Amino acid sequence: MSRSGFFLTFEGADGSGKSTQARRLAETLTAQGRDVVLTREPGGSAGAEEIRKLLVEGAPARWSPETEILLFTAARRDHLERTILPALQRGAIVISDRFADSTRVYQGAARADLRKTVDQLHTLMISQEPDLTLVFDIDADVGLQRGLARNSGEDRFEDLGADFQYKLRAGYKALLDDFPDRCVAIDGNAALDQVAADVLSAIETHLP
Repeated sequence: MSRSGFFLTFEGADGSGKSTQARRLAETLTAQGRDVVLTREPGGSAGAEEIRKLLVEGAPARWSPETEILLFTAARRDHLERTILPALQRGAIVISDRFADSTRVYQGAARADLRKTVDQLHTLMISQEPDLTLVFDIDADVGLQRGLARNSGEDRFEDLGADFQYKLRAGYKALLDDFPDRCVAIDGNAALDQVAADVLSAIETHLP
């Protein structure tokens, strides 16, 4: 489907700071007079938000990795149809806190060795990639502490423990190698203002 907007995604393990920086960037670009849509996954549309509750709440063993892939893909399809594509078609900048790369890393690498399944389902049902992806890297133990400290009630993946967080970090580093043309690493260990400056520097040559 043709589109004239710009699709930017923020990726990283829980507690990496990506959500905070996505909000900051959206505020900065909006202040510049740009049409910006800030959204998230799982979620970003009414139907997808309902599926989000199933995925991020409850016991870690609530779903198998295979079932998670199906649920995430269903949520993503609704998000794509109802939020992302309409905004891109009108020329907006869409900033999404997570997209398909999260499933590639969480279910395709960290939860199980299911990357081929993730990619096949993505091709069949989504077939959209961001124009640019910022991958936030942070010490796994620090990220886990931050994630649990939020006490949000959406701690299902944090409750999988430190070993899972180490696998996530490795998975995201591998993602940078898999998609070097669109993925840019951001040091999430730096101070908030420095990270925000790094984000702006990373996108300035890409935005239309």
